[in-house]
Amino acid sequence: MFISNAYAQTAAAAEAPAGGLLSLLPMVLIFVVMYFIMIRPQMKRAKEHKNLLAALTKGDEVITAGGIAGRIVQVQESFVKVEIANGVEVTVQKGSIGTVLPKGTLKNS
Repeated sequence: MFISNAYAQTAAAAEAPAGGLLSLLPMVLIFVVMYFIMIRPQMKRAKEHKNLLAALTKGDEVITAGGIAGRIVQVQESFVKVEIANGVEVTVQKGSIGTVLPKGTLKNS
C-alpha cells in the first residue's frame, strides 16, 4: 500500500562491454605507473649489484653492508676474505659487499 512497485530497466547492449573495459583502465594505468616508478629501478639496481659482485678481484677496497671497510685478500665462489687491519681478515658473503671504493681510499683514511 505505501510501497510502489519497482521495475527493472533494460540496459543498453552497446554500453555494457565499453563500461567493463573502462572500469579496468585505472587499474592498468596504476600498474604501468608502479612498474616505471618502483619495479624497473629496483631491477636495475639489482642487476648493477650483481655485476659489481661478479667483478670483485683481489686488491679491491670495499665496504660491506655492515659498514666494515677493508681490502679483498681472497675471492671464492660465494665468500670473500676482507683484510680490515694488518693481519686481521674477515670472511664475508659476496652479497654483503655494498660498495667498491676507488683505489687508495683506505690509505687516505
